[in-house]
Amino acid sequence: MDRPSPARPPAGLLIAAATLAWPWLVTRWPLAGGWPWLVMLVGLAAWRLPAGHRHWAAWLGIPVVLLAAGGQASLVIRLWPVLVNAVLLGLFARSLRHPPSAIERLARRRTPDLPPSGVRYTYRVTQLWCGFFVVNGSLALATVIHGDPALWSLYNGGLAYLAMALLFAGEWLVRQRVKKRASS
Repeated sequence: MDRPSPARPPAGLLIAAATLAWPWLVTRWPLAGGWPWLVMLVGLAAWRLPAGHRHWAAWLGIPVVLLAAGGQASLVIRLWPVLVNAVLLGLFARSLRHPPSAIERLARRRTPDLPPSGVRYTYRVTQLWCGFFVVNGSLALATVIHGDPALWSLYNGGLAYLAMALLFAGEWLVRQRVKKRASS
């Protein structure tokens, strides 16, 4: 007997909101030394990892603690978007080498019997997202290196999300055309 999937807990929604608001939060409410933000950062990372991968939080925590202990807490906080893009790039790229691709897994939730043309399409979209994570992560890193908090906040708290939304919308439009062409 299939169990219904549990509803997303309110804590999960709060964590998702905090993840999206991270750049805005840390520039609007800087906290002395950055330690409270680092505690939240490591906790957020551990919470968001799948249960079988939570040991990665310890590996994330080691450099975070070392950098913070060396007086670089604000650097760690600013590097968060770079790290997120690197992790997503790793996950998506790994799925290209070990199918099904990340996007195919998502597509099969709605269409379990995805045709071969759909598998090829989702593979290409996964490649596209890998390219996005490379560019977005590089730009996020450039804002850290530049050192201007206003630029960092503008890009990581606004422009990066806008670029992501445009990619989602553009891919959705292309997908509709591909589906229409396949059905005719």
